[in-house]
Parts: sequence; C-alpha cells; structure tokens
Amino acid sequence: MRTHLRIVAGSLKGRKVACTVAPDLRPMPDRVRESLFNILGDAVVDHPFFDLFAGTGAVGLEALSRGASHVEFVERDGRTAGDIVKHLQNFGVAGNARVVRADVYRWAQRWLAPSEPAVMFLGPPYPDYERCPQELMQVVHSLQEKVAPGSVLALQSEKSFDVGTLPKPEIWDNRQYGRTQLSIWTKKVDV
Repeated sequence: MRTHLRIVAGSLKGRKVACTVAPDLRPMPDRVRESLFNILGDAVVDHPFFDLFAGTGAVGLEALSRGASHVEFVERDGRTAGDIVKHLQNFGVAGNARVVRADVYRWAQRWLAPSEPAVMFLGPPYPDYERCPQELMQVVHSLQEKVAPGSVLALQSEKSFDVGTLPKPEIWDNRQYGRTQLSIWTKKVDV
C-alpha cells in the first residue's frame, strides 16, 4: 500500500514522503513525529542526527527540515534505503545527509560517536522487542556509553513495551501517544 507522510515543520514543511507500507514497516504518525521534535527542541538544531532503523526516513528528513547539521540514516533494506536517497535528492538536501545500508545491530558495534552532542533516534521493528530484546538493549546501552555529554537518545516502541527493561529505566522520560511510546534519555553534561 502506498501512502504519503508529511514533513511537519521547518524548511521542508509540507513536503511529502511517498512510501510503500509493508507489513514490517510502520511509519511514525505525523502527530507523534511532531511531539517527538517538540520534546527534542533545540537538541536537533546544528547537531548531528542519526535515524537508526530508518524505514521511510521521515524522522531523519524532519530533523533536516528542523535544522540538524547532518543526518545519517541507517537502514538494512536496500530498496527502502534507495527510497531515502531519492527523497534527499528530490528535496535538495542530499549534501547534508548520508544513507548507510547496514544492520543497526552490527553498525552500532563499529560506530564512532562524534565529539559533539548528537540525537540518536531508534525506531526498531516492533517484533525485535520480542525476537531479540537483549541485543536491542545492548545497542541502546552501547550508544549511551559512546555519545558525547548533552546527546539525546529517543526510542520508539509500542505502548506495551516494558520500559523497566531499559538500561537505568528510572532516568528515561516515557510518553505514550495512542499505541506508540517514546522513551527519551539525555546524557548528563558534567559541570
């Protein structure tokens, strides 16, 4: 089934991302994406943004639209990654982005974090929460260890996900939007 996702705000506001919704691809609704970026606020502007398990790429495109300095999309599926490249070219923002065709679980092991604060958005396939929960939480923990102080991690899940399984669950900000849950963690800046 073909559908269109709308860029909610910023320089690309109103542009539409055409995508084919396959059973394993569940794009974040516009309303939830808007809420996510309202929470992230200034953390996005002039900072690198990583859209992991990128899918349609709508979250990373929204980050570019809202002033991210650079967006790296990591997507395993070749056709889906190719669609992201087309959108970047059509919107004239390909120079500020990179699409990496890779499995996030392997990518995270080799990833070298930038020295500046970054935003990491993880939108893993929902079945991964049951199929490989330990590997998924290992990726989250690894990113937490690697990112610079002031960085933000945002994790999308279904509302049934037990946030108590997150690394140090008490320091996450968890919010529900219908069936979707967003969990936000910020790495403290040493003063």
